[in-house]
Amino acid sequence: MSARARVDRKQQILEVLARELETHPGSRITTAGLAQAVGVSEAALYRHFASKAKMFESLIDFAEDSVFSLVNRILEQDKDAVIRCERITQLLLGFSDRNPGITRILLGDALVGENERLRARVGKFFERVETQLKQVLREANLADGPRAVVSIDASANQIMALIEGRMSRYVRSDFRRHPTEYLDEQWSVLRAGLFR
Repeated sequence: MSARARVDRKQQILEVLARELETHPGSRITTAGLAQAVGVSEAALYRHFASKAKMFESLIDFAEDSVFSLVNRILEQDKDAVIRCERITQLLLGFSDRNPGITRILLGDALVGENERLRARVGKFFERVETQLKQVLREANLADGPRAVVSIDASANQIMALIEGRMSRYVRSDFRRHPTEYLDEQWSVLRAGLFR
């Protein structure tokens, strides 16, 4: 098999895994079921990935690469802390909306019974987002302009509660209640309470 065909098959496996996570909410995905959905044998899956954990890791890599490259772009383009926080929130919720299967992984829903290392890794994903928000808020305190009303930690935590809560609701609703629903209206209320 050529290198290009291997990459394509690997990508196909990951896309089918993400789709299976989306179309079977609340269900555990087995390698046998995944192989059937891809149209290959389980052995063929293992030629591309050493384990199911490696498949999940690849989807987490995709989420990290996608989200944090866009966070960096937001930080380059916008200097206002309020706009940065709003755009980071929109980014995460928009990513969740477009990637429901990966959202299940990020929230740990799809990782029940899987390697504990994966759950720790998605925990670090959210910690990294929160750390970035804290940095934005710290920089705001050093500049002229809006700054957090309460402590930086409490403000970043409030934004994360909004993000994670909306993502959880999306998964709980079997992807019917979109994480971006009413976001503009609610962000204006949150902004008024968070910044002065």
